[in-house]
Amino acid sequence: MVYGFWIVIIFTLLYEPIIGYFDFQKFKVEVKRNDNVRLKYYKNIITTLWVPTVFILLLVAFTELTLTDIGLSIPSLNTELLGPFVTYFAFAIGLLYACGILYYSIGYHVSGKIRKKLAEVRAKQMGESSYSDILPVTRIEKKVWNAVSLTAGVTEEIIYRGFLLFAFTYLFPTMSIWIIIIICSLLFGLGHTYQGFIKGVLRTTIFGVIFSILFIGMGSIIPLIILHFLIDYMAKLGES
Repeated sequence: MVYGFWIVIIFTLLYEPIIGYFDFQKFKVEVKRNDNVRLKYYKNIITTLWVPTVFILLLVAFTELTLTDIGLSIPSLNTELLGPFVTYFAFAIGLLYACGILYYSIGYHVSGKIRKKLAEVRAKQMGESSYSDILPVTRIEKKVWNAVSLTAGVTEEIIYRGFLLFAFTYLFPTMSIWIIIIICSLLFGLGHTYQGFIKGVLRTTIFGVIFSILFIGMGSIIPLIILHFLIDYMAKLGES
């Protein structure tokens, strides 16, 4: 089981931050010549995320690692490890963010005003973002983007929250939980190197810290999977 832990850790340290980064640079060049490359890239993302996730699930099937260990369990409140203030503060942030996501997700389909606002935000994002080429444009791309969003929600929470937090705690039992949270969150941030340092690595690392606190406070990644999916799903909104 320990060897399996290190295989996943090394994968998160090398594949997305390095190979994923250069794949994206290649994609940005190719997509300007051929829009169909975007669908191919989406399928590659889905495959790349599911490979380590399936490996983790095989560890669950054939070693003493359990689904509960990686956070696939019913949520239950736990404020002992990080303290009630930190836990409830993260809950408040998560709840406010979730309400905002739901407001705009639902509002996009029922309100012309919200739809217009999201269209303006998306237009600005497409003009300024270094990774705007990845966002879906056509209807078929938006449908496949749903699969990308769901894949990211499920697999990234299993890998970077459920699995890595348990793996580092298991491998380094005397290490501070805060150091473990920062390490796992930084690995999560490095997985988004292609988005740039500020909007990719730094911002995603901060999200990783908050999500890690939420996971520890709930003992489950299931609510985080839903929230993660909605965050990525929002990226396609803003066009008819």
